Amino acid sequence: MRPITFAHRGARLLQPENTIPAFRAGLEHGAQGLETDAWLSGDGEVVLTHDAGVAGPLFGLWKIRVHRASADRLRRHGVPRLEELYAQLGRDFDLSIDIKDPAAAEPMIELSARLGTPPRTWLCSPNLEDLRTLRAKSRDVRLVHSTSRRRLPDSMERHAADLAAAGVDALNLHHSEWTKGLVGLFHRFDVRAFAWDVQEVRYLHAMLGYGIDALYCDHVERMVATVAEWSEP
Repeated sequence: MRPITFAHRGARLLQPENTIPAFRAGLEHGAQGLETDAWLSGDGEVVLTHDAGVAGPLFGLWKIRVHRASADRLRRHGVPRLEELYAQLGRDFDLSIDIKDPAAAEPMIELSARLGTPPRTWLCSPNLEDLRTLRAKSRDVRLVHSTSRRRLPDSMERHAADLAAAGVDALNLHHSEWTKGLVGLFHRFDVRAFAWDVQEVRYLHAMLGYGIDALYCDHVERMVATVAEWSEP
């Protein structure tokens, strides 16, 4: 089975990251999914940007704080709403969202249920307790524990069991932290293995050989072509 190919912040090497043009380019270049980051604006809208501050006028010498600005103001500086992403691009894709602001999580679940495809919506957080809370809110969206190996307990088997018990669907680690055995361990608990920052062909090949379930990459065409070649009989 082919892994999900996520265009990291859209096709960010072709268009400004986390913008509608970048997301559109990611899908047009064959990515199965899009990756983005979400905050709640000052007027309560889910907006898509990586940082808590957005470059303002005067050549970006000062930042507009996302949690204080209206979604309309942020949009004038290139920050789209999640609702706009669905309106412009539909819902026939996987969507991985890093929860930068916990207050944005429940509105994201509501928007996914109303406009998106919950089983193809992957909400990512480093906080396992937050993910447990979200699972109680929705059985439909997918949940991803996005973290690093050094933040996990020594017993990875125990962590896999904890994720399964919490209803968390996947563990997302940097590609350098995965091994084939570790992927197999999480698969035994029906927890998927996601790998981020998989930029080079040799790393893409390694992850495919491990049986990884999703890839995050800036080089969308390279990722899509490598997965297609690997999957050919």
